[in-house]
Amino acid sequence: MWRLPSFALALVLVLAVLAAGCGSKSSEPTSPADWADGVCSAITTWKSSITSSADSLKGGNLTQDSLKSAGDDVKSATDTLESDLKDLGKPDTQSGQQAKDSLDQLSSDLNTDSDAIKTAVDGVTDLSGVPAAATTIGTTLQTMQSQVTSTVNSLKQLDAPGELQTAFQQSSACQQLSSSS
Repeated sequence: MWRLPSFALALVLVLAVLAAGCGSKSSEPTSPADWADGVCSAITTWKSSITSSADSLKGGNLTQDSLKSAGDDVKSATDTLESDLKDLGKPDTQSGQQAKDSLDQLSSDLNTDSDAIKTAVDGVTDLSGVPAAATTIGTTLQTMQSQVTSTVNSLKQLDAPGELQTAFQQSSACQQLSSSS
């Protein structure tokens, strides 16, 4: 068994950043308030899934199976987030298409990252491979954290001051997400 405090730290960092982040489904433009709620709700769901994965690794003792399970959970949660964000459509604001494009890019980036985690985990054939996979996971989770933070901050400022910024500030889902950090 191998202790991996840096992996646990990376997961904590991802969770802390997600608190900055809000799902309704629509192919037509969505009101800014509904859209912001959808973004924050999707991120909250993802955060909860990632937290569950992190909890399964508490204590730092990693085995091939526990590492694989955590990697599978991250991939599944990210696939769901990607789908939820894409399903939001675009907010009904002047910058709506730009906001949608930002979320599409984020979901694509996060999916690529979770694929990298899954590939690293799947490449572990014995305990000697756990450290390398763990390093890849930690680095990738930090990248995901940065991507989420950057995208959410950009979304909040797209039309500042404007409807979308106000929607993020007034959304109960976004306020709840911010207070859960």
